[in-house]
Amino acid sequence: MLARREHSQRELFQKLSSKGFETNDIRALLEEFVQLNWQSDQRFAESYGRSRVYKGFGPIRIQQELKEKGVDTHINDVFDEQPDWSALLSDLHVKKYGQQAPDSMKERAKRTRFFQHKGFTHDMIRQLFNQLS
Repeated sequence: MLARREHSQRELFQKLSSKGFETNDIRALLEEFVQLNWQSDQRFAESYGRSRVYKGFGPIRIQQELKEKGVDTHINDVFDEQPDWSALLSDLHVKKYGQQAPDSMKERAKRTRFFQHKGFTHDMIRQLFNQLS
């Protein structure tokens, strides 16, 4: 499993236990993997975070997904250098809606919901719309 991509310890534990392995055996194996540096939750979090940023997701969504994956790190710990979230949001807006600002409150609400679903904060979205106006 680790040959294909990074996995968190929680993911590995769930996959191995679903295949019928004993809990104590799984824990011992995972400890060995960490000692041999074959598995690292920090490395998984960094890799996963980069891939999600590349796909256009914001900090809130990435942080929530990392928690679901069992990596109890904060978004600040995942990236060596924080991405420019405003630039990423702006690029996403151009890709999805072009350069045009929303022309009605209904359209603005629709775009706001889309960006919030992608994991961007309300302040980031408001700042984007202020720049477009």
